[in-house]
Amino acid sequence: MQFLLQHPAHFFGLGFGSGLVPKAPGTLGTIVGLPLYFIIAPFSLVLQLSIISVLFLIGIYFCDVTGKALGVSDHGGIVWDEIVAMMLVLAFTPNQWQWWLVAFLLFRLFDIWKPFPIRQFDAKLKNGFGVMFDDLLAAVYAIISLQGLLWAISHG
Repeated sequence: MQFLLQHPAHFFGLGFGSGLVPKAPGTLGTIVGLPLYFIIAPFSLVLQLSIISVLFLIGIYFCDVTGKALGVSDHGGIVWDEIVAMMLVLAFTPNQWQWWLVAFLLFRLFDIWKPFPIRQFDAKLKNGFGVMFDDLLAAVYAIISLQGLLWAISHG
């Protein structure tokens, strides 16, 4: 707990403390992204994406500082990347709880599975940008999959 409050970057990088849970911190961090998204949900898509972009950019700093302090660049407790990526996925998700669940599951699937080229970037990029970037790619996979499902249902 002391580490969490030692530096503002640690507080955000560790997802307000959600990354400190002993089991599945990435999953809990992803869940934290939901209420944060709902704060910006009333805004236009352009403004949502602008806010998420700013959160991504400052997340590079948060994750870099926290990773260096922990001695592991992509420590499992660093969950700001999951928070921001989940917010991005939700920006392209219909406003229904069933679709939020699908979005959550798709993002977690791609974040854990790390299909090509996510695993390759994850292995090569070890700084704050690398921490944020692999989750951005997982979010893109989730968005594409979600949009494919929506299209299939509407055209099926």
